[in-house]
Parts: sequence; C-alpha cells; structure tokens
Amino acid sequence: MKQQKWDSENISDQTGKVVIVTGSSSGLGYETAKVLAHKNATVVIAVRDEEKGKAAIAKIKDENPNGDIHLMLVDLSSLASIHRFAENVKKKFNKLDLLINNAGVMNPPYSKTKDGFELQFGTNHLGHFALTGRLIDLIKNTANSRIVNVSSSAHKIGNLNFDDLNWETRKYQKMRSYADSKLANLYFTKELQTRLNLDASNVIVASAHPGAAATGLSRHSLFFRMMSLFLQDSKMGALPTLYAALAPDVQGNDFYGPGGRFENSGYPKKVEAGGQAKKDDIAEKLWDVSEKMTGVFFKLKRH
Repeated sequence: MKQQKWDSENISDQTGKVVIVTGSSSGLGYETAKVLAHKNATVVIAVRDEEKGKAAIAKIKDENPNGDIHLMLVDLSSLASIHRFAENVKKKFNKLDLLINNAGVMNPPYSKTKDGFELQFGTNHLGHFALTGRLIDLIKNTANSRIVNVSSSAHKIGNLNFDDLNWETRKYQKMRSYADSKLANLYFTKELQTRLNLDASNVIVASAHPGAAATGLSRHSLFFRMMSLFLQDSKMGALPTLYAALAPDVQGNDFYGPGGRFENSGYPKKVEAGGQAKKDDIAEKLWDVSEKMTGVFFKLKRH
C-alpha cells in the first residue's frame, strides 16, 4: 500500500481553537506549536524556562507576526507548579480544545523531582497525569476536544515495576526508566479514554511517537547524538503528534507514528503499540497508583 504523505498542508484552519503544547520551546514541541500557530490556533507555549519560551515565540512570530501565542510557565517535575499553571489557564481561557502532553526528559543521571519521584517517571508520566487531571473539566466542557500523549517506540522495552517505581531499591537503568515512562504514557492514554467513554464524554485521547527524530532530548546519550546525523528532523518527527491532534479519522486510544521502515521515519500512520501496552489490568493499576502518588483525582469512575 502506498504511504499517504500527510503533512501540515493537510491541516485545516484552526481559528478559535485553544491549544496547550508542553515542552514547546524546542524540538518536537516547538515544531508542533509553530504549525498550530500558523494554522491560526491560540497556542499556549507551556515551558519551564521563560527565556527559551520567549525565544521560541519570537522565532514563530518572525514567520507569523499575527500568531496568537501565549507563554505560560510550568515545571512538570513539580506538582505545585502544575497546580498553579492549571489555575492560570482556567483564569485565562474558558475552553481547551487540545492538550498536547509533549514535554519529556530522556536518559538523565538518576535524580528526583521536587516531590520525590524518579525524574523520568515523575516528569514524563506523573507530571502529565497531574496536568491533565487539573485541566480535565475544562477539556470535557469543550466540544470535540482532544488530548494527545507523546510516547516513544522505546515503550516496547518498558515493563513497570510497581514495587519500585522510583528506582530506590534497584540499580538505576536510565534507558529502561525512560522506556517505562513512555509505556506509562500509553497506559494513561488507554485508561483515560476508557474512563471518559464510561462518563459518556466525547473527548478523544490518542498517542503518538516521533520515530527516530533528532531532538535535544538525546543530549544525555552519546549513541543518540551520534545517530542524530541519520535521524529525521523535528519537523517530520512532529507529524504523528499533529495527525493524532487534528486528523478527522482519529479515534480514541489510536497510536500514530512514522510510516517508514521500523517506524523510524516517514509520514504518519496508525501503528500498533507493543503487547505490554495493551494490558487493561496494568493500565487500571497504574491509574490508581498515579492518583495516590500525585493527589490528583479525576472523578472518572472505572465501573
């Protein structure tokens, strides 16, 4: 079957839509936010570093002076910062059409978040879990809204250890921890969609992965830095996220990635998550554990 060459030219005008993209000062998040701004959405650049956020907005406005872009600060490794950010969003906007949970850390040395969680699991999964929970009412009250969780093909080597999610008793393996956090993104997508469906909500929750894209995330990995010469750029890497966010045929719990060989590069297509990611019982267990760890409760029943 010939691969469909879907790119930003396929995206319709987004005037009137309010969009949040986390981690959008560089890499995939920046490319995603730039396209949305060019399509006339109201875009919130949700980042930790104010100077990098301002620089990103200036770059987008160079090409698109009329872009409606807002800088709002959030540190996804801090539950207090997430709470503040969500309250500020609710004061500023009365709707939220699209939440793109894109920010992430990859392969850092072992460290913990401000709340005592292992940094990768705490930021990549728990931070976005808490953020989504703080904004879920606004999203549910917006017609045809979506949530997109950006995962990674690395999820296929993940396998959550519920006895030691913060790597306090095991020898730390940073790539394995990253893979676990990206697997958690897919469990979260699956379980959130299940609960929203039971709540008779029309919110679509989907996920995407960029394939082998050259981004700043790889700075902690010599292998990835060397490989970056052969990887697709962030512009192509952002397309699966944009497809999950905006394409009309997307359904709940769909997963999108590059359509090329081994899903490393190419235009976006619907892809299969690894078998581990399809386990309902683990998705439900992770949800319960995540609510307890973050203190953020969605009020969405499972049964």
